[in-house]
Amino acid sequence: MYKLYCRTFQRSMKFASFILPWRKPELLKGENSLLKLPHLIKSLQIENVLIVTDTGITSIGLMDPFLQRLREEGVNFFIYDKTVPNPTIDNIEEALQLYQENHCQGIVAFGGGSPMDCAKGVGARVAKPGKSIPQMKGIFKVMKKLPPLFAIPTTAGTGSEATLAAVVSNSKTHEKYAIMDTSLIPHYAVLDPLLTVKLPPHITAATGIDALTHAVEAYIGKSNTNETIECSRKAVKLIFENLYEAYSNGSNITARKNMQTAAYLAGIAFTRAYVGNVHAIAHTLGGFYAVPHGLANAIVLPYVLEYYGDSVHKPLAELADLIGICELSDSEEKKAKKFIDAIKKLSEEMKIPKKVSGIVEDDIPLMVDRALKEANPLYPVPKILSEKEMIELYQLIKE
Repeated sequence: MYKLYCRTFQRSMKFASFILPWRKPELLKGENSLLKLPHLIKSLQIENVLIVTDTGITSIGLMDPFLQRLREEGVNFFIYDKTVPNPTIDNIEEALQLYQENHCQGIVAFGGGSPMDCAKGVGARVAKPGKSIPQMKGIFKVMKKLPPLFAIPTTAGTGSEATLAAVVSNSKTHEKYAIMDTSLIPHYAVLDPLLTVKLPPHITAATGIDALTHAVEAYIGKSNTNETIECSRKAVKLIFENLYEAYSNGSNITARKNMQTAAYLAGIAFTRAYVGNVHAIAHTLGGFYAVPHGLANAIVLPYVLEYYGDSVHKPLAELADLIGICELSDSEEKKAKKFIDAIKKLSEEMKIPKKVSGIVEDDIPLMVDRALKEANPLYPVPKILSEKEMIELYQLIKE
């Protein structure tokens, strides 16, 4: 009965999605496209803007040319750079205070997924000042217009510049959860490959597999549209063609540009088609042990795909054909295995660990409970997992 309830809920959500107010961000693309953003901000009559980032970004001066252009345009900016990996409610509240004290009229998210999640959280709090972040957990709890939100990704992974989700951590309870609302989709996004050129190889690797996870989980799920299918396939192909090159030769602008496009397309795909059990597990690893989200996804992805068994053979076989790793005589099962093996090989070449170290056995029951509550009934996964099956998966991934 429970599985029937989940599938009924998912079908209802898929139907409802066709009448929701979806939008895509307006894009600025290409080398030095970041430098066009200050004029756009000024043209929107924004005088004061909050910039949400982290100390890693500010310490290397990556924002400096952007800040100089803001000065030239006469736009005042206020920087919140205390965002931590897996941003917390405290991060959001601190940044919100800076926004309010300085009468800001717009928000710039500058960085990877963490600053973007934090910025979206600030926007949600501005839109719904009477609601706390925990009260907005889940789907469609905002439903109010946010201030203009500008997303500037410095990694090619999260796709957050295209999505309706903000993922937040509660440092007191070790809970990590998503706020999902179409109003959280950024209004503008900048895809400037020059911002990713100096990204360290290990971050390039983890964020790249994060993007692959988004594309694959969207593709194998049961809530696809023609658009999400097309976006997922394009993203998967781009990632297999460009990720290792971006990892091993970070100054290759073409590879960097293609990975940004892949991450964006994967974001478009999963914001409509959702993710799955890989993300549900990864979020618990981030909440309990601060495992970076991209790295958690990269480790967990092959285990979950293998565990799904024949429920994913057909879509994974299609992806295997797409990236050209099959023989004409291969069965669907063999093609699916080859695709999972290709993920493992790519991860191994980029030195991504095969297991998660530090998982405490006593934590597993609570992590299992939270993962199941996140995944069910919302995520239209190919196979709905039981508590026993989820425990087995945690045992497989832990070192």
